[in-house]
Amino acid sequence: MSDLAIIGSGPAGYTAAIYAARANLAPILFTGRQAGGQLTTTTEVENFPGFPEGIMGPELMARFEQQATRFGTAVKQGCEITSIVKEGDAFRLNWSDLYQGTEESDVFKAVIIATGASARYLGLPGEAEFLDGTGKKSGLTACATCDGAFYKNVPVCVIGGGDTACEEAQFLTRFASQVFLIHRRDTLRASKVMAARVLANPKITPIWNSTLGGYQTDAKGKLVSVTLVSTVDRSEKPLEVKGAFMAIGHTPNTKFLAGTGVKLDADGYIDVEHGCKTNITGLFAAGDVRDHHYRQAISAAGMGCMAALEAERYLADLAG
Repeated sequence: MSDLAIIGSGPAGYTAAIYAARANLAPILFTGRQAGGQLTTTTEVENFPGFPEGIMGPELMARFEQQATRFGTAVKQGCEITSIVKEGDAFRLNWSDLYQGTEESDVFKAVIIATGASARYLGLPGEAEFLDGTGKKSGLTACATCDGAFYKNVPVCVIGGGDTACEEAQFLTRFASQVFLIHRRDTLRASKVMAARVLANPKITPIWNSTLGGYQTDAKGKLVSVTLVSTVDRSEKPLEVKGAFMAIGHTPNTKFLAGTGVKLDADGYIDVEHGCKTNITGLFAAGDVRDHHYRQAISAAGMGCMAALEAERYLADLAG
């Protein structure tokens, strides 16, 4: 039986691994299907402390991994947890090795869940090339806080009609010359106060009864326009923008927790009771899988630190 398993390989998971490894807990980290988490789908990261010149998202996550393994973290690449079963005071983790095509399991005294949340996109042709982290295409993102500053004095669009979309649109007016808010209905789903604030902003132009049908890029792979598709008559027309911000929600990666009894909120995020503790003793949660408000790499890393410290104390108490 091993002491600690960490599920997830984003900033929360790897920070937890760094702290746990330095505490001689010999953690085993399962990367899951998307090693490195959401930062591997971004290009330049300018708001993570310690990198004044910025750093590419995939490189940042590679450095996280190097630091974690330096202190003794065992990283199981391509291993995706399929279920967790409570066995007395311990947890049996069952996983699929996506490289070997095998099913395996092991038992751990404590578990940190840091599986993150996945931004929802539309699944349009060419979308994957925007999100592969290589920079072949740029201009599509799901985080205005992360990427808004890259779009100074150019037009951008936000897709969505809820509070998140309105908040993103408001934030982007600090940088963009014009913000188009694209919504598939003729009224916003956002709260009345938020909707009124957005519609009163002269830099925000709503585009009603529309969705996206495609992305157009220049020779360098940079976004130059999107195709608007009417939800009324399916007619199409181009909209010139340099950035498209998806704000149609996130999906917390918690499906594998079915049947565990872990308490989730109404949106499927893990509901923590104190610090990073879940309602299941010995099970901790960190990062975007429990945070639907901030969703930043630095806040996820902070929670990874918290979860590791709490797990360390739990294991010390368990040992007597």
